[in-house]
Amino acid sequence: MDFEALHSANFKLLDDTVTDWTSMLTKLQALKKDANDGLHKKALTADWAGDNAVISREFVGKTAGEFGDALTEATSIRDIMQDTRDELKTQQRLLKEAIERGRGKNLTVTVNGGGFTVAENPDKKAPGGQSDVNGLRDELQGILDAATEIDNSAATALKALVDLADQGFSDAVYKDRDSAAGAVKEAERLAALAKKKTEDLTPADFDALNAGLGKYSGDPIFAEHFATTLGPKGTLDFWAGLNDPRRAYAVGSERVDQYDDLQKNLSLTLATATRADSPEMSRWKYDMINMGDQPLSKNSTTQGFQVMSNLMRWGNFDDQFLKDYGTKLIDTEKQATDNGRHTPMVWQHMGIDPLLNRTGTDSGSDPMTGFLAALSNSPDAATDFFNADFVTKDEDHDFKEEDGKKEKRALTNFDYLFEERDWPEERDDKGKTSTEGRNNLAMALEAGATGHPAGQMPTEETPPHNKDQAELMQKIVASVSDDPERLTKHGYMSDSIGQITSEYLPDINRAMSDDSRGNTDKLFPVAGTPAVMEHSDVTRLLVTLGQDPKANAAVEVGQAAYLGSLMDYHLNPNTPDDLKYPQSPQNTIEEISRRSSEIGGTLAVGRQEAIVGPAAKEAKDFADSVAQQKNAWSGAIGTGIGVGVSFIATPVGGAVASGVAGTVSSMVLEHVFQQSETDVLKDAGKDAAKLWEDSKESNIEMSQLAAQEAAKAHNLPYADQVADWAKYGSDNGFNDASDNARHMADDLETEIQPG
Repeated sequence: MDFEALHSANFKLLDDTVTDWTSMLTKLQALKKDANDGLHKKALTADWAGDNAVISREFVGKTAGEFGDALTEATSIRDIMQDTRDELKTQQRLLKEAIERGRGKNLTVTVNGGGFTVAENPDKKAPGGQSDVNGLRDELQGILDAATEIDNSAATALKALVDLADQGFSDAVYKDRDSAAGAVKEAERLAALAKKKTEDLTPADFDALNAGLGKYSGDPIFAEHFATTLGPKGTLDFWAGLNDPRRAYAVGSERVDQYDDLQKNLSLTLATATRADSPEMSRWKYDMINMGDQPLSKNSTTQGFQVMSNLMRWGNFDDQFLKDYGTKLIDTEKQATDNGRHTPMVWQHMGIDPLLNRTGTDSGSDPMTGFLAALSNSPDAATDFFNADFVTKDEDHDFKEEDGKKEKRALTNFDYLFEERDWPEERDDKGKTSTEGRNNLAMALEAGATGHPAGQMPTEETPPHNKDQAELMQKIVASVSDDPERLTKHGYMSDSIGQITSEYLPDINRAMSDDSRGNTDKLFPVAGTPAVMEHSDVTRLLVTLGQDPKANAAVEVGQAAYLGSLMDYHLNPNTPDDLKYPQSPQNTIEEISRRSSEIGGTLAVGRQEAIVGPAAKEAKDFADSVAQQKNAWSGAIGTGIGVGVSFIATPVGGAVASGVAGTVSSMVLEHVFQQSETDVLKDAGKDAAKLWEDSKESNIEMSQLAAQEAAKAHNLPYADQVADWAKYGSDNGFNDASDNARHMADDLETEIQPG
């Protein structure tokens, strides 16, 4: 900034701009409130039907969210401009005060083009002579330098903020110019450290990077600037070099035990960066994907995918980046396996290979493992990836249909990874066979089928299942039914599959009703696209999940909550008649209880096998897993979330998400949790018959309680009869479970004898 520009600056235009932005904030605040309290809340409770239940509802939610982002971005812009104006006014004041002090010392400041000169008055010398001249000159130059830095950094910060979102608005929050400018400077400083030769990296450099990335990983401007300054090649070289003990001996010998922290912080930073839409970041993503199948250097066998996938295990990466990355990764996998004919040996860890993953779960040589971890945090990308083609019928491969004709079979990425892939041999840091790859696969499936990140419960913002999610669920059920060992041999995957199943309980109940032409759609209403499954497939799935304590608990607790909400929905006088099951209250309660108890009984068959069979698991493990579900459900039922959204019990959100619905479900759940605390099944020991009877009794009590609480809540005249109706339905449901399991025993790997 030149001298005259600062000295004579008129800040009225900047004042007016700040005032205008402040006025804009008031308007945006009102729009945000209208969008959230009106548009969004109405969308959550509206009577959507068909595709509107998913597409329109989700669109309205995202649109309403844009008003909040617009307010956030506008606030950041106003605050940066206001802070910049105030700081420039301060520098102008300091400039004028310095000139006045100079006059008192007989010094004159003269404008010279864009600069200035300081000289003693010709008729009267300065007391300090040239020393005073130099002092004033330096002071004025320091003020101009500060003003220039303020002006430039404000421009950089504002441009960076606006560039974060190519469409819509950014949700980045900056309270002043210093915070935004500081993010840019810190990004440049840390990127410069990461660009150093690995041999020159010191423990102090490592500490600075680890602390800085940990502090700023969620800062959009920092993340984007760090990633683009370091560049895609620099990112790969940095992490690969750090994990090469021959090159990183100095830093590794003192900091290797903290590599996992840096890996996480770097991953979180890159995840934030990929969500920026600046031209520089778009190029970064494009180049990173293109480097995926290339060796890092002429002397290296490590490919880009192997490095980058280990920097994707944490954080929410941009969906489109993950989709493009996954497409290129699958193409590379196909080339490495000759279209799935053999193990991808290119990903097999060898003794001389660097440990690219520092969590201790696996070496990091198989890029699919880290990529699947990224998908587990990005539901939309996961759904898209699993439903995409791996090989078509027209491609050259050896996968055949199992219909006797031996025709080629088309495989999706789900089919290949869940059923056919020969996973490279991996070990953890204790020398045991690693389970991380398939476990991440299960978590990615959880995200892809449910619509929310794995390991989380759905919220009121989670939309109903769409067509692609429902299709993925159908594939999972059919695959496990076809070969239950796909889960039983990898039990650590069952918790995720159990959670998926618990969120498709309306669809599961429909499938078990065997009533495609009747009114099952009204008895078990689904908002969104229903997953259509065979009864026999669902039975095999539930028997398989019942053998794992965590999976069993997820479905058992979920069904308890769903049972309560469903009883309330159909017994609630406020539910429109045209949406209710068109049968008498007795038939309705009996049918709901029957299907619920069939699910409970089928789980009990699997639980029997686990406790009494070769696995010899303890009944306490199952009880403990149910008890552990309590924390996950504690915040959901009271608001109706568990029944109105996670299970989508009805398209009429308002009717289900009522206080009564929450009360009925919470009472049923409390009953389930109390039983788990007293270890109901523990007394049964290894007695199969006792296990079966105790499970049956528990399910009957649960159905009776749900019916009684719903009838009592709505003051129904037949409240004293509902317990008998529920018992009758539950008895039949357990009989159904027993019969179905016996009929399928020959098809299962292990003979199962219920009761």
